[in-house]
Amino acid sequence: MPNRRDTPPSSLGVYEKSKTQQLSTVEVVAIVLSFLWLALTAIFFLVLEPAGAFAEGGALRFVTILMAVFLPVAMIWVAVMATKSSRVIREESQRLQAAIDAIRQTYLTQIQGQATTQEPSVAKKLDEIAAAQRKTETVLAMFSSTRQPVTPRPATPATAAAVGPDDQVALPLGTPAEALEPPLAHEDFVRALNFPETAEDKEGFAALRRALKHRPTAQLVQASQDVLTLMSQDGIYMDDLRPDMARPEIWRRFAAGERGRQIATLGGVRDRSSLALTATRMRSDPIFRDAAHHFLRKFDRMISDFAETATDAEISDLSDTRTARAFMLLGRVAGTFD
Repeated sequence: MPNRRDTPPSSLGVYEKSKTQQLSTVEVVAIVLSFLWLALTAIFFLVLEPAGAFAEGGALRFVTILMAVFLPVAMIWVAVMATKSSRVIREESQRLQAAIDAIRQTYLTQIQGQATTQEPSVAKKLDEIAAAQRKTETVLAMFSSTRQPVTPRPATPATAAAVGPDDQVALPLGTPAEALEPPLAHEDFVRALNFPETAEDKEGFAALRRALKHRPTAQLVQASQDVLTLMSQDGIYMDDLRPDMARPEIWRRFAAGERGRQIATLGGVRDRSSLALTATRMRSDPIFRDAAHHFLRKFDRMISDFAETATDAEISDLSDTRTARAFMLLGRVAGTFD
């Protein structure tokens, strides 16, 4: 039996009304009219005893009397049944509306409860993202705070000869700024792509500062930092990955433009959860997808230049950096090695 406390007020009133009110006004009126009509017909046929048309034809007289007595009564009760059916339909409609309102109220209560329950988890996720951003800002601040003075280099004879009387360097038209930058040492390049290990890694910060002065390397470092920060929001960290390392000649073949199954070993990341999370975010997050493709393009261009002058040992060291692991993971998800 349903509990009165759990029944909506509107529907409870309808049920109580149906139980307590046994006879409606229409039914009482119908009973009164039926008895009144029967009384009148009884007086008419029994007391007055009309003659004439009903004197002859016993069967016809009997049928006519039945119709005169019971047909009006039947019509009265047909009207009562129609009225009662209309009332029942109306009450059922009210009960249905009350049930719908109760279900709607219960659903809204559950939604509010779920939102209240999810608020701590959402706040925790936002705190984690804010902490990752603060960590990135702290690392960038250490880049500038630990900056060391640069020792000026003596001018070469060619440079000294190019200096005019106004102490301005005479440069040919169309010379890009990158052409004037000194080449970055491979050791600094590899160390910069791995990023400093800790806040006390002075050599790592020094190598990163020198790499940021080299414009193409600085662009790659920035792109790598962006994707590493975005993946850390999903709990994906390059230090936790243990990819299968490819041989240096595979990297050289990839740098030379070779694609397909021959270089598939470059996608050595086997961690299923990291691959699934990355693939899901690549499909659902356009910002992450754009950052990932930008990083892949920068890394592809970098490895083409780096492999021309690097030794096998330096290529092996590069493949073990955080940036290279991010390339393996994103490249496999994006189908670069297919």
